[in-house]
Amino acid sequence: MSGLYSMDAKEFDKNLDLKNVKPYGDTMNDGKVQVSFTLPVKDDEQGIEAAKLIAKNMGLNDINVAHHKMLDKEFTFYVVYGNLDVGVNYEDISVEVAQEEIMDKHQVEEYIKENIKRDIVVVGASTGTDAHTVGIDAIMNMKGYAGNYGLERYTGIEAYNLGSQVSNEEFIKKAVEVKADVLLVSQTVTQKNIHIENLINLVELLEGEGLRDKVVLICGGPRISHELAKELGYDAGFGPGKFAQDVASFAVVEMINRKMV
Repeated sequence: MSGLYSMDAKEFDKNLDLKNVKPYGDTMNDGKVQVSFTLPVKDDEQGIEAAKLIAKNMGLNDINVAHHKMLDKEFTFYVVYGNLDVGVNYEDISVEVAQEEIMDKHQVEEYIKENIKRDIVVVGASTGTDAHTVGIDAIMNMKGYAGNYGLERYTGIEAYNLGSQVSNEEFIKKAVEVKADVLLVSQTVTQKNIHIENLINLVELLEGEGLRDKVVLICGGPRISHELAKELGYDAGFGPGKFAQDVASFAVVEMINRKMV
């Protein structure tokens, strides 16, 4: 009985170890995960076994194909459960963020009034062939998203939302016309890294026009991180779960840091 009890105690260990953090499923440290993917194979037993082997190659054990559904004659969708034995050292993780302290709408407005002492001009758009406006609208439009008002509602911010499928050349032309301080670019379509190419192209055009250092350049989207944005030549990047106050907080502080007022 002592051996069995020892095994159970280990399996249901409830101690949080930040040096070896594992996924949480039913109990602490059980390492349980759920993954889903599509394979270009038929929905049959051979396909199920292929899904198990792929999950095994991911490092999972105790694998269970919980769901499989034919999408077409030669394509099948799988949902797989499994356990992950190896964790990560959470204490060793260091992540660069755009802004440590986020101001709310009122604080941003007060910051502009006290430090910049004029309205700042923000131009935003979904550029290139990207036809999605949910992201840029959430940041720019007056109603905002999920109770977070957009930049159009901020006192001290003159916001221009150009919408979607705006060419980089068009975008820059509008920025020059209204003497923009801040440029916001939203990229939702990411297949084959088309967003990377478009984002790089915008930076190159701004540099060619001698405008890059004269604006705060920010990008955002479902596959955008601050680290990626910096690599591409942007001042900041914002991914999912970020709102107007996140973008505004960075933009106004960056303007002061760069003495753009």
